[in-house]
Amino acid sequence: MLTYNYYGHACFMLDDGKDKVLVDPFLTGNPQATISERDVKATYILITHAHGDHIGDAPDIAIRNDATCIGIPEIMDFGGQIVKTIGMNLGGTVKTSFGFVRMVPALHSSGISGGVCCGFVIGIGGKVVYFAGDTALFGDMKLIGERDKIDYAILPIGGHYTMDPVDAAKAVEFLGASNVIPVHYNTWDIIKQNPDDFVKRVKGAKVHVVKPGQSLELA
Repeated sequence: MLTYNYYGHACFMLDDGKDKVLVDPFLTGNPQATISERDVKATYILITHAHGDHIGDAPDIAIRNDATCIGIPEIMDFGGQIVKTIGMNLGGTVKTSFGFVRMVPALHSSGISGGVCCGFVIGIGGKVVYFAGDTALFGDMKLIGERDKIDYAILPIGGHYTMDPVDAAKAVEFLGASNVIPVHYNTWDIIKQNPDDFVKRVKGAKVHVVKPGQSLELA
């Protein structure tokens, strides 16, 4: 059974019972965080970009857990800290012990010179999970949905820095996802949203509103 554990903002973990895949581990300083970076366990860490509210505690968690970080090569430097990494780029796919990670585009700044922001398509536990990362709506989301049948799409809805509920609902349509989970909202007032607005706008997919600290079995 594959479990989605939501730690707040855009930080979550996919746990297939063997591997723990932690994504964008912003915990220290995250007002929504439901776990300390000292307590989180991970075997892999996926990082969409280098803004502090996404790269967060990645190197410390990676070093303590001997976890492997996956992301854009320029972001995998970590200021010289010794961390196991897999640097990849847009369009690439890497095989992992749990399945695969495919790196796909996102429209957003990267937080570091020479880097780009990305999203991930993750094959794990017999499911395909798409995490958009921080992004605006873009038409090539249709291609992402054509390449892989997406079981769960994890999309930002906060607006200001990313898609809002209106554009995120259109993204669900483009992707053809069966299920969707909203993230990256209500951390601060500037990205305050009512997730019910998103739920009402989504057509053709089931929306799972998961609160920080809650888990969801991805059936």
